[in-house]
Amino acid sequence: MSTARREPSASPPDSPPTGGRPSARRLPVDVVRGALIGSAEVVPGVSGGTVALLTGVYETLIASASHVVTAARLLVTGPRSQVRTELAKARWSVVLPVLAGMAVAVVVGASVLEPLVTEHEVGSRAVFFGLVLASLVVPARMVGRWTPGLGVVAVVMAVAAFALTGLPAGSTADPSLLVVAAAAAVAICALVLPGVSGSFLLLTFGLYETTLAAVSERDLAYVGAFAVGATIGLASFVRLLQHLLSTHRAVTLAVMTGLMAGSLRALWPWQEEDRTLLAPAGPAGDVLGVVGLAVAGAALVAVLLVVERRLERSGILADG
Repeated sequence: MSTARREPSASPPDSPPTGGRPSARRLPVDVVRGALIGSAEVVPGVSGGTVALLTGVYETLIASASHVVTAARLLVTGPRSQVRTELAKARWSVVLPVLAGMAVAVVVGASVLEPLVTEHEVGSRAVFFGLVLASLVVPARMVGRWTPGLGVVAVVMAVAAFALTGLPAGSTADPSLLVVAAAAAVAICALVLPGVSGSFLLLTFGLYETTLAAVSERDLAYVGAFAVGATIGLASFVRLLQHLLSTHRAVTLAVMTGLMAGSLRALWPWQEEDRTLLAPAGPAGDVLGVVGLAVAGAALVAVLLVVERRLERSGILADG
């Protein structure tokens, strides 16, 4: 699979960027990648990290974020002469288009995608269930040779994710900005951790609908507090994750595989409002329709992987 081979060999996490400006053909591809990641972050239960892994930009984003965090630290503690060097190591030709696509998708998704998901909960969860289930092949293959120890790690993390996604949703009607910042610091970690949904964590904290409303209504105070908390959380977590990918790659990817597997609980189509799982219910035709949507989600993943492979062979993704 192209995703498993390209990231480590073509551009290791600590290597400087190999390309200058993105080609005219590559730019829209990375924007679409970002849009897919941003759309995932709006939907509870779907991890933006999972989509980043699926679309082949996960390690590039993690490594680039790590360099930016280091540059920010050097700006405060010094030596400042190294700031530009660290910033130059980030893959801006990939990062900027991805971020642009994410920003647009989050704003649009907050007003369009979330209501659609709310009105068609069972069908939407079925699609995402199939998508995440099929996506498990990506980190699983990136692990390489599975050992019994790695299998145990994956199972333990799957059980932990299963338990986490069973927590009932909270309710916070008028949160303080300090609470918003703290919740953002935790939820943003899900952006870079496949299998954990930032929107799902916000839903558990009782801030999901409040946050969507703030984005839609351009509540600058709320959005500002959220951005500050997210920045602090990301800066605290991304360096650790990048280090783990560099020094304990197989174990880290096994953890991600387990988290993604366990998170499927949140996407089971038939469940009550308190997240109690139910058996498939309704007329046989309706049940088959839901199963069909799950298969369609899995097929979408297969198509994305095939497209990515062909783009790589054509040279469009050769530098990232």
